[in-house]
Amino acid sequence: MTTARLTALSRSVVGKRAIVTGAASGMGRATAHLLADEGARVAVVDLGEARVQHVVQEIVAVHGADAAIGVVTDVGSHESLKALVAQVVAAFGGVDIVINNAGVSLITSAFQDEESFESNWASTLEINLTAHARLIRLCLPYLQASGAGRVVNIASTESIVTTAGLAAYAASKAGVVGLTKSFAVELGRHGINVNCICPGPINTGMTSGIDQAAKATYAKRRVPLRRYGDPEEVAHMTLNLCLPSSSFINGAIIPVDGGMTIRHT
Repeated sequence: MTTARLTALSRSVVGKRAIVTGAASGMGRATAHLLADEGARVAVVDLGEARVQHVVQEIVAVHGADAAIGVVTDVGSHESLKALVAQVVAAFGGVDIVINNAGVSLITSAFQDEESFESNWASTLEINLTAHARLIRLCLPYLQASGAGRVVNIASTESIVTTAGLAAYAASKAGVVGLTKSFAVELGRHGINVNCICPGPINTGMTSGIDQAAKATYAKRRVPLRRYGDPEEVAHMTLNLCLPSSSFINGAIIPVDGGMTIRHT
């Protein structure tokens, strides 16, 4: 007896063409690897030729030469983003998935000197927020042509709870949440789903400077799972939002934080 399928919705990204910014390390690298593992073609985007090519070679060694390209890009530069999209389209023929992951965390304290505050504030907003909007806009024709375009913006739980001295980081990540909601409303009718992930305490380069003992203490005190997360755990949620079967998820803001933001005591 043949059992009818419950659904015809696909959980495959085979053949999809993806851009992942900040892909040379941490969550971006894990996302690039995972997408390639699942059959997507991936543009590994970051600063530094050697770092970018290292990740590309990791992917190519497993999945072949067509699986990935590297594009050295300063996401804070509009012209650089234009060149990125042109290079990806030339290589892949289009774009189906955009992962806005690149970001910086620079000190922006109410008490620091004016010059460094202004510089750090401007850089943080340009890289963490404005670049997201620009890249989505540049990819719009290709995401529309895809018929099932997917955008995943990586924000942070710093948009929900904050750390003193990181005003620009918190503001930019809150901005990413707002950007996600607005573009989700505007682009949904054009066949493009826009969603956002808010990672909590994750073992990445950004948190590598924190003493291990301090991490352990923080996790036991604040995180119900009592540990920091791994980049791959965030990458799997990112992949889920890129699946064709995630066709009715739009404008979602999803914490991946081990329960940190829901803990009161």
